[in-house]
Amino acid sequence: MAGDDRRARLRGLVIFLFFAWGFTTVLVDILVPKFKSLFSLNYAEVMLTQFSFFLGYFLFSLPAAWLLARLGYIRSAVLGLSVMAGGCLLFVPAAALALYPAFLVALFVMAAGITLLQVTANPLITLLGTEETSASRLTLAQAFNSLGTAMGPWFGAATILHGQAAQGSAASLQIPFVFVAIILILVASVFWLARQGPAPAAVPQPATASGMKRLVRQSRLMFGVGAIFTYVGAEVTIGATLASYLMQPSVLGLPAQRAGQMVSLYWGAAMLGRFAGAYVLKRVNPGLVLACCALGAIALVLSSAVSPGLVAAMTLLTVGLCNSIMFPTIFALASEGLGVETPNGSGLLCMAIVGGAIVPLLFGLVADRAGIGVGLAVPALCYLWVLFFGIFAARQRCAPASHEAQ
Repeated sequence: MAGDDRRARLRGLVIFLFFAWGFTTVLVDILVPKFKSLFSLNYAEVMLTQFSFFLGYFLFSLPAAWLLARLGYIRSAVLGLSVMAGGCLLFVPAAALALYPAFLVALFVMAAGITLLQVTANPLITLLGTEETSASRLTLAQAFNSLGTAMGPWFGAATILHGQAAQGSAASLQIPFVFVAIILILVASVFWLARQGPAPAAVPQPATASGMKRLVRQSRLMFGVGAIFTYVGAEVTIGATLASYLMQPSVLGLPAQRAGQMVSLYWGAAMLGRFAGAYVLKRVNPGLVLACCALGAIALVLSSAVSPGLVAAMTLLTVGLCNSIMFPTIFALASEGLGVETPNGSGLLCMAIVGGAIVPLLFGLVADRAGIGVGLAVPALCYLWVLFFGIFAARQRCAPASHEAQ
C-alpha cells in the first residue's frame, strides 16, 4: 500500500512537470509578435524563433534517450529541468545585447532541456500504471501540460507585450524568463529529493545500428513518427501565428496584448479536450478518436482560411480542441509494446517534434508570398497524415493478430 502511495505521488510530480514545461514552451509563441516588431522581421524570419527552438528536439532526442538509459527517469528529469533553466537565464545577456541571434541561442538551449524532459516524462507516465490505460494516463498528464500552455500566454502578454504593440526594448524579456528559471530550479530540486522513489527502471539499451534498424521496421512506430512531425508542426504553426492573425484588420484587429491573451483560448481548448479525452480514451478506440479529431482540425483550419472576422478567429482558436488528444494518443499508440526499446522509441518520437521547426518555416514562406489565409493550407495538409495514422492504428487495435511481431 505504501508503494502505491509513493507511486501516486510520483505520478503527481510527473504531471506537474508536464504543467511546468507547457507554461514555459508557450512563451515562445508570445515572443513571435515581440521579435517581429522589435527586429523588423517578416514571417519567414520571425519563424526562425520556432525553428531554433524545435530544432533542438531533432538534435538532442537520441542523445536524450542515451542519457535516460544511463541516468534513469528521475535524474534525467533533474538534468532536463536544469538545462532548461539555463536557457531561460541566457535571455539576460541576449536582452542586454539586443541581438536576435542571441535569443535564438537561448531558445535552442531551452529546447535541449525540454527534449530530455519529453523523452523522460512521456514514457514514464505511461509506465506508472497498466498498459491498457496508458493513452488515458498520458492524455491526463498532457491536460495539465495544456493548463500550463493556457496560463502562459496571459503571463507572457502581461510581462512581454504589456502596454505596447509588441514593441519596446529587449530588456523587457529579462524578468519573465528569470522568474521561469527560478521556478524550474525549484521543481528540479523536488525531483532530486525524490530520486530514491519508486520510478520504473530505464533498462540500458544503446541506440545501436541494429537496434535502430529493428525500430524503423515497425510500421506503427514509424507512421507515429510521421504523425508526431506533422501534428507538432501544425499545432506550433497555428499557435505561433495566432497573435499576429488576430491583430489583422480583416480578422479582429486586436492590439498586441489582447491578441496575446486570446492565444490562451487555443491552448485552453486543448486543456479541456485533454481532460475529456482522458475519460473518452478509456472507452473508445484511441485510433478512431484520433482520426475524428484530425478530420475536425482540417475542417476548422480550412473554414478559418476562407472566412472573415469573428468566424475566422473562432474557427482557428477551436482547432485547439481537436489538437487536445493528438500528441499523447499518437505517442502512446506508436510506442506501445516496445519493451526495452522504449527509451530509443521515445527518442525517435521526440526527434519528430522537429516538425515544429520545419512546418512553421514553410508556413512563413507561403504567408509572405500569398498571405496568412493561404498559408493555413500548410497545417491543414499536416493534419491529413494524422488522420491516416489514426485510421491505421484503429484498424490495428481492432485486429490485434495482424500486429507486427515485436
